[in-house]
Amino acid sequence: MVKKRLIIAIDGYSGCGKSTIAKDLAIALNYTFIDSGAMYRGITLFAIQNNLIKDGSIQNEQLIKVLGSIQIGFSELPVSKNHLLLNGIDVEEEIRTPEVAALVSKIATIKEVRQKLVVIQREIGRNGGIVMDGRDIGSVVFPNADVKLFITADNTIRAKRRLKEMKAKGIQTTLKAVLQNLEERDELDRTRKESPLVQTEDAILIDTTDFTREGQLKYILEIIQGKLKV
Repeated sequence: MVKKRLIIAIDGYSGCGKSTIAKDLAIALNYTFIDSGAMYRGITLFAIQNNLIKDGSIQNEQLIKVLGSIQIGFSELPVSKNHLLLNGIDVEEEIRTPEVAALVSKIATIKEVRQKLVVIQREIGRNGGIVMDGRDIGSVVFPNADVKLFITADNTIRAKRRLKEMKAKGIQTTLKAVLQNLEERDELDRTRKESPLVQTEDAILIDTTDFTREGQLKYILEIIQGKLKV
């Protein structure tokens, strides 16, 4: 459908459907999908496994010292099963736990962590043909992306979606706990010093509250076609 191999940047709040949109777009366009949030979760999991988090506080200096030993990548699988690899090990299930979710936004405030992952993200996307979602993709990682989308949704709807995903994976929690986690992460993402979550002026705002999965894909594909006149 689209001849040029585009860089499509998708930013927005947690639980708004960014990854679902990004995966569906990647499949429709035969592009590579990259969940940048999974990369930060991978660093978070490493910190947990190596006792670099104590009483909810990140041991920043110790983590920064060992960043060079952390390898982050993705498995060579179809888009729908593109799993995160931490030092060569598939940790896709482990990074989706409430423990990791509660700490990932703190890890994401660390300048050196962001610098490391931005280098990896840019290398992955340098030839185009990529859909990447996260918090700073259009603002920092790919400021010249061909298409920028900023995704939002009603907070309660976001929490219900996330709760459904977690229960499907056998993770037991409550709607209240999920909503609280989302709101805390929103605040950290918006106010952090390093690459805060912002909607860039050239990003298209999309509210997914009332969209079906099929409806939002159709709508966004039409945006891409209209924007590029293809």
